[in-house]
Amino acid sequence: MISLKGNKICLRALEPEDLAFLYELENNPEIWEVSGTLVPYSRMLLATYLKNAHKDIFEAKQLRLVICTLEGARIGLIDLFDFDPHHKRAGIGIVIAAASDRGLGYGGEALRILSNYCFLKLGLHQLYAGVGVDNLASIALFRKSGFVESGKRLDWNRKGNQYEDEILFQKINEDVH
Repeated sequence: MISLKGNKICLRALEPEDLAFLYELENNPEIWEVSGTLVPYSRMLLATYLKNAHKDIFEAKQLRLVICTLEGARIGLIDLFDFDPHHKRAGIGIVIAAASDRGLGYGGEALRILSNYCFLKLGLHQLYAGVGVDNLASIALFRKSGFVESGKRLDWNRKGNQYEDEILFQKINEDVH
């Protein structure tokens, strides 16, 4: 059996009670740069999103899970996106909301748990992530979590009036064909 629970955190589905947390996180301009967000989200739009969050990953082609401490405190989100069952791959993104919760191993454990779920339960062959070259913490996180740098997209993300390269990371499950 595949568990979504680790030593420090667990991953769980979004619930209606997560609206305030989601609203705060999605409307934090400090995170917009890595999430590609350009405008604030309304509570109404996020409430509608939560009502549809129950859809199966095969239908929605994405999955968003809340990262919680074992005591139940919400500390972040981890997403699968661009889910492609034919090619057996998906993109993965993660955010730990509070700076005080970063660097404590929560992100690495969340990546390990979700990677195992993807490889063992969903039968995926690979996961990938794009990380801006200036995001040193995320680069270290993905490397430490077994993702390998497989390329670089030049001038990929606009940052103010300039462009930033993006590193492409992949984690391939050699056991799935």
